[in-house]
Amino acid sequence: MNIGVFQAFLIALFYYFSQSPWFVGLGYWILYRPLVAGTIVGIILGNPVQGAIVGATINLLYLGFISAGGSLPGDPALAGYLGTALALSSGLDVNAALALAVPIGLLGTVIWFGRMTLDSIFVHWADRYAEEGNMRGIVIANVIAPQILLFTISFFPVFFASLYGPQAVKAVLDFLGANILHMLIVIGGMMPALGIALNLRSISGPDTMPFFFLGFLGAVYLKLDVIAIGIFALVIAFYVVKNRRVVSADGN
Repeated sequence: MNIGVFQAFLIALFYYFSQSPWFVGLGYWILYRPLVAGTIVGIILGNPVQGAIVGATINLLYLGFISAGGSLPGDPALAGYLGTALALSSGLDVNAALALAVPIGLLGTVIWFGRMTLDSIFVHWADRYAEEGNMRGIVIANVIAPQILLFTISFFPVFFASLYGPQAVKAVLDFLGANILHMLIVIGGMMPALGIALNLRSISGPDTMPFFFLGFLGAVYLKLDVIAIGIFALVIAFYVVKNRRVVSADGN
């Protein structure tokens, strides 16, 4: 399956939107997530169900994702958009797509750190314009120039990778053969455990782990689906927060 020019354009554009400020509350919080990215790519390529499956599987890798202090261990958005696009266009197994998404996410750190480094130049521009009282210059330095830079370094790499990447992926897979592909599938199948482990590490504690085991028991032994467990969790969370407020109000 080849990706057309317009399809590659949309995939790259959504990747840019995932990091841009144009849609308040939509970019980083929603479009940046691999599950959403995979679904969008699936819609663009005409296979939304498989796109959502691939995106959700990639999302497992980033359950414990934290970007603190300007650091970025990997780029979930790039793994989601480009990883799903290459997986669907190349007909990859979901687990093989995971093995492909990991290095793609790491390559996204190059875009991130390049952006942060070059954006520091615009800070000095803004300082100079502020001293001059030039409001138009401040807007250019704080908004226009950084977004032109972000569009350039995020849109074009994803556009060309989406357009020409499937042929390269197919050629590499044909060269590696079935045994190597099987190894990638096995490795990819193990990777979600890493994301789950990181998530457990972040939530582990005497006040939170009982709720985790309660959800686990509900899923395994009571055979509840995710929606039912989510509703029960919402009700429990409501009463826990309410009781804590009452205790805080009483001063005990």
